[in-house]
Amino acid sequence: AEHQHARYNPLRDDWVLVSAHRVKRPWQGQLEKPPPEDVPRWDPNNPLCPGATRANGEVNPQYEGTFVFPNDFPALQPDAPEPGDSDHPLFRAAAARGVCKVMCFHPWSDLTLPLMSLSEIRAVIDAWAELAVELGASYPWVQDWDLLAAPLPPLIFKNKGVMMGCSNPHLHCQVCASSFLPNEAHLEDQTQRQHLSQHSMPMLPEYAEQEACRKEQLVVENVDWLVVVPYWTTWPFQILLLPRRHVCCLQDLCEGERDNLASIMQRLLIKYDNLFEVSFP
Repeated sequence: AEHQHARYNPLRDDWVLVSAHRVKRPWQGQLEKPPPEDVPRWDPNNPLCPGATRANGEVNPQYEGTFVFPNDFPALQPDAPEPGDSDHPLFRAAAARGVCKVMCFHPWSDLTLPLMSLSEIRAVIDAWAELAVELGASYPWVQDWDLLAAPLPPLIFKNKGVMMGCSNPHLHCQVCASSFLPNEAHLEDQTQRQHLSQHSMPMLPEYAEQEACRKEQLVVENVDWLVVVPYWTTWPFQILLLPRRHVCCLQDLCEGERDNLASIMQRLLIKYDNLFEVSFP
């Protein structure tokens, strides 16, 4: 706690330098609050709003809950051609095919996840699980630019806020399914397989059990989930959200686990907003 040391990250099979004593250094840098956002609840010119016209000319329905549609500017397409053979081993390319969809969480543009009701967040989780089943039937990787899907555990990653490069303030995410495994997922798949082979126990359930007992890095918990700052964290406000039960896919969560996932997501995101006194990017 007082001296620098390296901590092992078993998910990436690498080491992170921790210089704990540096938190005591004096701070004279700039501190300022970002200006408050003024996002209209509905904007006819916002292509994600109900009834708005998107770039391809299609008109959104007057949706009242979640709304999923094919991305008008997809990063992956199912019919991309083969790149052809390379004339040198340092200039290689490979086929990359997939499907990209956009999912709006709510019809209002001025809402964020922590401001949504638990039933509305639960509807988002159910929609994620449905997409994991639908797209996972054809592709080995399903990623929501917010959770991994079959045959690997689902991963969701979502940008929020201008600071993070989010191109539209309306609450949404992208869901991408690909014919290949991204580098980070491939690495974490390998390390978890090795851990299971060596210890006869899945890595993350074992880690969750340890953190639940130690409570040193615990941020928030409920009967089915716990949120921790991982022991090997790289960033100051990085967290890991873990189920207490060994479950591999979103679609395998039972009703109570889905309800409690909605609850712990809301509690965690409220903590982020309150900590920084801003809608946290």
